[in-house]
Amino acid sequence: MTAIEITPFELAKRFEGQSEVSGSTTNHQILAMLKLDSQWPDDDSVPWCSAFVNYIAWLLGLNRTRSLRARSWLREKVVIWEDAEVGFDLVVLKRGSGMQPGPDVIDAPGHVGFFAGWLKNHVKVLGGNQKDSVNMATYSKKRILGIRRLTL
Repeated sequence: MTAIEITPFELAKRFEGQSEVSGSTTNHQILAMLKLDSQWPDDDSVPWCSAFVNYIAWLLGLNRTRSLRARSWLREKVVIWEDAEVGFDLVVLKRGSGMQPGPDVIDAPGHVGFFAGWLKNHVKVLGGNQKDSVNMATYSKKRILGIRRLTL
């Protein structure tokens, strides 16, 4: 038997289209991601981008933060922007408007997803809870707090 090799990015792509269910119904796949590391979410209406990254890391036996905070990923292995690669790299972004704290503040709004490439002054991100689903989105480079790499 041969081993199946797949990157976190490739596995995450298989979840594209998973989305929140409006109303009182919940997407049980997303709820499972949330409940992997926290018992308090009762539905899929809470921010779940970090839960999605943790879930993919857990499925592949990689290190994970075990936190629903997107900025918790800033504690992982630092990657210089120019060295970012599709596969194991994550992008941590500022979330919200107005003045936002820098990458040294973990307890603040953020967003995390898998690095999918550069597009001029933007970064492409494959992530969960992007317009309430797993999909590809682009964000201004100005919002980047850091790029990190998943490790064993």
